[in-house]
Amino acid sequence: MKGNIVEVRIGVRQVARELVFETDDTAEAVSAAVEASLREGTVLALSDDKGRRYLVPADAVGFVHLGDTEKSRVGFGIG
Repeated sequence: MKGNIVEVRIGVRQVARELVFETDDTAEAVSAAVEASLREGTVLALSDDKGRRYLVPADAVGFVHLGDTEKSRVGFGIG
């Protein structure tokens, strides 16, 4: 099931930069995939909203942060 755009941040052990992408999968679906990968010790496989695949070995995952992305607002603020 597809939902709102969700931002995914994955911290990879021994790597200074985070892997950051947006997906149209639900936060629940991404969370379930992460939990299954960590539990089973398999490769975490996720796709972004453009169809690109991201593969991270479970033993290399340092953290995963999920959050809704807010579309940037256009215009000027007053105040």
